[in-house]
Amino acid sequence: MDKKPLLIRVNPMDNVEIVVDEAGIKAGTILSDDLTAVEDIPQGHKIALQNLEVGDTIIRYGEVIGYAKSTIQKGSWIDETLVVLPAAKPLEELSVATKVPEPLPVLEGQTFLGYRNKDGRVGTKNMLGITTSVQCVEGVLNIAVEQIKSLLPNYPYVDGIMPINHNYGCGVAINAPEAIIPIRTLRNLSTHPNFGGEMLMVSLGCEKLMPERLFPDIMPENLVMLQDEMGFMPMVEAIVFKAKVILERLNKRVREVCPVSDLVIGLQCGGSDSFSGVTSNPAVGHAADLLVRAGATVLFSEVSEVRDGVHLLTPRAINQEVGEKLKKEMAWYDDYLARGCVDRDANPTPGNKKGGLVNIVEKSLGSIAKSGSSAIVEVLSPGEKATKKGLVYAATPASDFVCGTCQLASGITMQVFTTGRGTPYGLAMAPVIKVASRNELADRWRDLIDINAGKIATGEATIESVGQDIYDMILDVASGKKQTWADRWGIENAICLFNPAPVT
Repeated sequence: MDKKPLLIRVNPMDNVEIVVDEAGIKAGTILSDDLTAVEDIPQGHKIALQNLEVGDTIIRYGEVIGYAKSTIQKGSWIDETLVVLPAAKPLEELSVATKVPEPLPVLEGQTFLGYRNKDGRVGTKNMLGITTSVQCVEGVLNIAVEQIKSLLPNYPYVDGIMPINHNYGCGVAINAPEAIIPIRTLRNLSTHPNFGGEMLMVSLGCEKLMPERLFPDIMPENLVMLQDEMGFMPMVEAIVFKAKVILERLNKRVREVCPVSDLVIGLQCGGSDSFSGVTSNPAVGHAADLLVRAGATVLFSEVSEVRDGVHLLTPRAINQEVGEKLKKEMAWYDDYLARGCVDRDANPTPGNKKGGLVNIVEKSLGSIAKSGSSAIVEVLSPGEKATKKGLVYAATPASDFVCGTCQLASGITMQVFTTGRGTPYGLAMAPVIKVASRNELADRWRDLIDINAGKIATGEATIESVGQDIYDMILDVASGKKQTWADRWGIENAICLFNPAPVT
């Protein structure tokens, strides 16, 4: 007897289900006593559970994700061409702090092995960070970095080198109001806890973003000014010499037992599909709740992937001030997109749609599942440092690389990254744990995916069990006991500053 195809319906109110089987569903397949597929439907895509007329609501997650553009027969495939995007909910109408979750039971005695800095913050890596004040110095610095890497065998307790190269620093409107975003991002990246409280900066000498603007008290021993050197080789030698002094100190650092409350974990998704919102993201949300219960700081982000689910988040704000800040960040991004003559639905990619997501509303409702169920205690503007323990919303663009950079500036020392379509994304500055939403991706990319949440869709695991696996791996990776695949292969994406200010 043929095996009955698997379908997932998230909420009893939903009038669609998504197809679980990798091979999809063939036309004519009897799915239940009153439902037969009238056409082929690929994995992850939606099947209509009822006849829909033009303008009828299409519901998933118990929320309206769109309106039928034309008549849709029961048992049909609902793809993006059949769905009209609903209007975004007006921000001024959103309730704030009306359903603040009660704190979950505290998890006592949770620890990991981390590198404690003099300022009290704790790192998960022990790296040499080298800041640049302008892109002009990148070519010289990269050559110096190659020389420094050849010296690393002499410093076995140093995990690596992170040159903070970027495309900022000159040719920009440095005093524009929005220049505060890239400037504070660079400042906060440079003082990241995984750099051990050490500072080395490379400057050209004539750029707009002079070193003292980032760090007014920077000492000569922490700065190399290329225009002060007598040619190319002295430039390289100066960088290598000052780096060696810092490497000596970093090499003496050791891990110590630290409470989980010292962790700052970022949550992100990329290459999302329709499974992301029912497998990987909810599992990460469960892990986020465990982290919050243990006292850690947990950041979730991506404004355009939150905007259409923000009405479910503002009631969870811990107080009125936090809720209003959340709405303010949404409004700023609405204006930012409008200036670029696009709307929020410019976000979904061809891969998202191939994976079954019809629009940004459906994508957002799945994305916010990463936030778990805790109260939101703080809202950050792009590149701001987190100051509170608990669940924090850090406003960032949804671009993987820009979001990752902003979250690093906000202080994350590890990131959990969910994906349905697959991406080899990685960060040098902090470990990235990859969570797959589908079994097929986890099997195909077995040497890139760290945890498979696809087992939730097939009934082989639960959201809670996979969430516990993610939490356990976070502690093991933070302690240096396990290595993520991205770190094992040395996969790292470049730092990518968010600069909404004018380039001159």
